[in-house]
Amino acid sequence: MAQELLNPTRIPKHIAVIMDGNGRWAKKQGLMRVRGHEKGAKAVRQTVETCAELGVEHLTLYAFSTENWKRPKLEIDTLMRLLVSSLKKELPTLQKNNISLKAVGVLELLPKTAQRELAEVIEATKHNNRMNLTLALSYGSREELITVIKNVANQVKEGTLEIEQIDTEVINQHLYTSYMPDVDLLIRTSGEQRISNFLLWQIAYAELYFTEVLWPDFRKEHLVEAIHNYQDRERRFGKTSEQL
Repeated sequence: MAQELLNPTRIPKHIAVIMDGNGRWAKKQGLMRVRGHEKGAKAVRQTVETCAELGVEHLTLYAFSTENWKRPKLEIDTLMRLLVSSLKKELPTLQKNNISLKAVGVLELLPKTAQRELAEVIEATKHNNRMNLTLALSYGSREELITVIKNVANQVKEGTLEIEQIDTEVINQHLYTSYMPDVDLLIRTSGEQRISNFLLWQIAYAELYFTEVLWPDFRKEHLVEAIHNYQDRERRFGKTSEQL
């Protein structure tokens, strides 16, 4: 699918990606799983740059879930080293493309070196305004919603919020992702068709796109195809076709 065939007026404002298949890619090549994670960095770069080029305002990448802490220590350590090295390496690309980096999740669980590098890149890119790139790190949507419930309940307890005032907007304001709109298009690679505890509230009306392509093989043409598929759909948000 050629990029020129996309409708520039219907580019999704917020794309979220579950980057799945690194381990399976490595296994198919007869390599250790960590090699798949290393190879996936190229897919990240192409996806980020293409989204910025197309005019996507928010791109959220599921980089490391709360459940991923259960993986073998060697794989976790390698992923954390990759995170630090990638942040250092990609800073010039972020600056060149005017992209602001952000992160959501229980970030205090990350190694101190990763926390420090992440904070430095976030600070260095905070004034960039072409696109927000958000990394979901040590992230789980159920944990996020539990945090929201506790914070809202505490406000009610303190008398700063009435129960009757709790609505969608109040919940949105307390989410990790309060600075971005709901997801328009959710992409998952590798053929798996699960949400895996990712942005459960934020994808309420998202279009879901599943591809058999393993993440290390995901390229610009695959992203363009996903957006073209999105543009072919009718987004009704509960209305009928005649009401649109």
